[in-house]
Amino acid sequence: MAKARNPRILIVTPEITYLPDGMGNLAGKMSAKAGGMADVSASLVSALFELGADVHVALPHYRRMFHVETAQLVANELRKYKSHLSDERIHLAEDRCFYYRDTVYDRGNGNVKLALAFQREVINNIIPHVQPDLIHCNDWMTGLIPAASRRMGIPCLFTVHNIHTQKLNLAAVEDAGIDAAEFWMHLYYDYPPYNYEESRDRNAIDLQASGCFAAHFINTVSPTFLKEIVNGWHSFIPDSIRGEIRNKFNAGCAAGILNAPDPSDDPATDDKIPFKYGPANHREMKRQNKLALQHALGLDEDADRALFFWPSRLDPVQKGPQLLTDITYKFLEKHPDAQIAVIANGPYQQPFWDIREFHGIEGRLGVRNFDGRLSQLGFAASDFTLMPSLFEPCGLPQMQAPIYGSLAVAHNTGGLHDTVEPLDWNASVGNGFVFDTYDSNGLMWAMDQAMEFFHLGADVRAREIARIMTESRNRFNHHACAQEYINLYERMLDRPLVRGEGSEDGQREHGGK
Repeated sequence: MAKARNPRILIVTPEITYLPDGMGNLAGKMSAKAGGMADVSASLVSALFELGADVHVALPHYRRMFHVETAQLVANELRKYKSHLSDERIHLAEDRCFYYRDTVYDRGNGNVKLALAFQREVINNIIPHVQPDLIHCNDWMTGLIPAASRRMGIPCLFTVHNIHTQKLNLAAVEDAGIDAAEFWMHLYYDYPPYNYEESRDRNAIDLQASGCFAAHFINTVSPTFLKEIVNGWHSFIPDSIRGEIRNKFNAGCAAGILNAPDPSDDPATDDKIPFKYGPANHREMKRQNKLALQHALGLDEDADRALFFWPSRLDPVQKGPQLLTDITYKFLEKHPDAQIAVIANGPYQQPFWDIREFHGIEGRLGVRNFDGRLSQLGFAASDFTLMPSLFEPCGLPQMQAPIYGSLAVAHNTGGLHDTVEPLDWNASVGNGFVFDTYDSNGLMWAMDQAMEFFHLGADVRAREIARIMTESRNRFNHHACAQEYINLYERMLDRPLVRGEGSEDGQREHGGK
């Protein structure tokens, strides 16, 4: 008689940062990232694999991004390449629309086509082949799969990374090669459907709301953002998505799980920064990194200046760069020993250039387009990192920054609330500077508080920064994030993911509910 086997988990994601060695012959080549979803997917797959869980991942086959040029392979090599894939835990959705891409998403309307092609392959081919006991989907690009998984009797977790959605009708789903008649009743429509034929052409499906509606359990990427949605905050959130998240929350089927920075975000090993350091020697090494960044940005080169770093895209709808431009000159006039470094792209970059030129403060305000290496140096060089977002589903810079000894200046919202606590240097608690009122005066107040900390004795600052660096490394990491997902899987399955060394697959039985 076959021994009990581990539950099989299928993680469905359109993007991932890396896959662990041992999962497949091409694991080291597979990286396609657009945002935090890629990081959390990678960390979760890696943690499950290291644990010994039966984890599988479904990805679009981005041949160009994966550096697989099949046009250069002869027929026998190509057959061997495909046979390797079939024996591994990595399952690639095949469609020409993925093969020659340089980015995960399009800027226009092509994302719906990509999402349908991906979901067609997952529903028609990958799920039947893998026969998972639990499916984990991510955002609207996988919004049809929870309905299909419910029809198949497989428990499904749906993670809401962002509140974006897309709409389409059943006819478009059918035309993409997905037999929606099997699960159409589990989708979310603009209005309650009468029957399949009546809704086929004119009753739009909301993909993000459908994922929330059909999934057995959902999660957002921070606990506070989940509460804000449920409590009616943020008018930009569609009623459909808010309603379905609220329903899951009230049913006890929703959670908030924070994302985490990439493991490479470590000043002791980061090859993007010139002077590496840890909590014990951060004081002198950060000064050296500051001089390097000042030189790169054309700022006055003085390691005794307080340096504020802006790391996020310059989006005035969410990230709040207009709060900073409102007070930039006023703040720099008030604090002659302060500088601001903006290393970011976005529609609100030009005002920073205008302020810099108009006031002749080139030595105190640096502005550059985003560059990965320069941005990492920004964390390593700066004393403070600015995160005055109006809303924040999770946020990563405020978690990266304290690992590098740069303290966050943040608006008290969403994931920022969950990760930045007011610093009390007398009691040695907290890790940043928080303001409650979303306006330029609130940001000015918090930056003034940061300057008060900067003007303390060097020993006090060094003690607190060393403490915060150590605590942040232990708190903001992929292991902690992955463990929360593992706990949620086990709750949904009502059994452990790993049964011990004696377990083996044996004869598969369907493990869905």
